[in-house]
Amino acid sequence: MPDTRVPAYPMKRDCPFDPPPELGRIRAEDPVTRVRLWDGSQPWLITGYDDQRAVLRDRRFSADVRRPGYPHVTAGSRARRRRSRTFISMDEPEHGRYRRMLTSTFMIKRVEALRPRIQGIVDELIDTMLAGTPPVDLVSAFALPVPSLVICELLGVPYADHDFFQRCSRAMVSSRSTPEEAVTAGDELKEYLIRLLGRKADEPADDLLSRLVVEQAETMTRSELADMGMLLLVAGHETTANMIALGTLTLLQHPDQLAELRDGDPVLIKSAVEELLRYLNIVHSGRRRVATEDVEVGGRLIRAGEGVIVATDAGNRDEKAFPDPDVLDLHREARHHVAFGYGVHQCLGQPLARVELQVVYGTLYRRVPTLRLAVPLEEIRFKHDMLVYGVHELPVSW
Repeated sequence: MPDTRVPAYPMKRDCPFDPPPELGRIRAEDPVTRVRLWDGSQPWLITGYDDQRAVLRDRRFSADVRRPGYPHVTAGSRARRRRSRTFISMDEPEHGRYRRMLTSTFMIKRVEALRPRIQGIVDELIDTMLAGTPPVDLVSAFALPVPSLVICELLGVPYADHDFFQRCSRAMVSSRSTPEEAVTAGDELKEYLIRLLGRKADEPADDLLSRLVVEQAETMTRSELADMGMLLLVAGHETTANMIALGTLTLLQHPDQLAELRDGDPVLIKSAVEELLRYLNIVHSGRRRVATEDVEVGGRLIRAGEGVIVATDAGNRDEKAFPDPDVLDLHREARHHVAFGYGVHQCLGQPLARVELQVVYGTLYRRVPTLRLAVPLEEIRFKHDMLVYGVHELPVSW
């Protein structure tokens, strides 16, 4: 029988914008505590901001999913990751070797050079949306196409195939997928990318997958390159799409702050992106690690082989790091949030996500100043998922 004295994780959410209330109580009373996962295992949950940064920068906590004790998100995630492993699930020096292959592509200077093209994509999608008859579903008409088009152009993946890779992506990350469904979706997407890499090896173009398949021809197999491409493709559109949709919904609930943002002050736009990342913290499964030796965290001894979950949604609402953390304040200095993680595994694509969100938040509400919900808030459908908590459909009008 499971020990019901140990709280189950993840916990029930009462609001799409806020972490589960139970996380706040745990952070205040027992910030390093045991929780119970889907498989009965009882890893440590880290909820305090300072403790989280300490764990994420400490190399005695491993990101390697193959290690015993690693706290997998779901049975599907465990099955898929055992079959196909990417550099975010590796430790140094292996992690660094793969990451360095991609660093130049996601440097701030290189990403800033993409800003005019991202602006063009955003404007074209808004033009199409405005040319139609409202209401429209903002998710399918705008939020999902923006990052999908951007990452497709960057990688060299045909956007015409977006229905296929978005379907695979949903099955891979969903907590509702069975292990068989998650593995099948991953295999389908990987085979697609292996075939695409083969075509790019024969006829390289000016894109990331072409560069990798040419430069790493002697050091990486097509299978390894496909794993890398799959990570970038899925991560490059799923969470940013949710930030666009859920961020818009949040701002519509704060009309005074939305009005300020609509004025187009570039400093406020950048600040708004950081505050919305902190406030919403789209990834809600935590950053997962396993201790490789005994380590003390927050006065608790975590033994070698014990799993750890760094609940960044709780850390981003820690009043010790962010005064009045449950209040949305677009003027807040929030860039020290942990929405992108921390340490050597901090999100590689964060410069791209930031530019995409800056362009979207700085354009959509200015160009569509009368944007509003087309249905009551309580009728909005959300994706209740351990990994990504976003808007399923967002009907808007103007």
